Amino acid sequence: MTDPVLSLDAARLSLRGNAGMVEILRGITLDVARGESLGLVGPSGSGKSSLLMLMGGLERATGGSVRALGHDLTAMDEDALARFRRRNMGVVFQSFHLIPTMTALENVALPLELAGAADAFARAEAALEAVGLAARARHYPGQLSGGEQQRVALARATVPEPAILLADEPTGNLDSGNGAAIMDLLFGLRDRHGATLVLVTHAPELAERCDRVVQLADGRIEGGETADGPAAGAAARRAGP
Repeated sequence: MTDPVLSLDAARLSLRGNAGMVEILRGITLDVARGESLGLVGPSGSGKSSLLMLMGGLERATGGSVRALGHDLTAMDEDALARFRRRNMGVVFQSFHLIPTMTALENVALPLELAGAADAFARAEAALEAVGLAARARHYPGQLSGGEQQRVALARATVPEPAILLADEPTGNLDSGNGAAIMDLLFGLRDRHGATLVLVTHAPELAERCDRVVQLADGRIEGGETADGPAAGAAARRAGP
């Protein structure tokens, strides 16, 4: 794999608990290629979400290194990390994290406004239309269903056209119908923008849509698998028909 978008070398994460330091991730070495979709699977407590947080600079590694787009995230302070995420990453959480006092349109426009984009609201309107919510743009999160809120969160994550999309159980709070629709949207938006996607999921049918699957257990990688080899799907998309 050349020029990985995400690269972890012996990355470790320890957090202080009631009984002292707890080792969450135990030396993760992993590269993710440009345009690849990677599924992170494993039992609850295996470290999947913590690994995703390391990749996004939302948790700081306590050992080893984490690089994204060639930048060492472990060397950045919090302000630099926030600026880097704003320019390069979209993050989708299971619990949506929409701002309740802002309309759907305002929520989606927010990252563009923070970046100083003059056309923030026009682009936000187009992003909501892309996820089928143009008619709900002026509604507040409390007026939207769970599936609609997750679509707003997807629009917000993808409207800056980030190089990296990180999704943590994005269908975990949804019924099967809404969950399937959200995953169709997520992979469709990924393909449209050519982003690298890292997805945490418990659902085998979602993991199977990824180019590669990595299994975690007890804070370690147990193995990875894909039908045609790592990043084969990404390579096929770049090559075209």
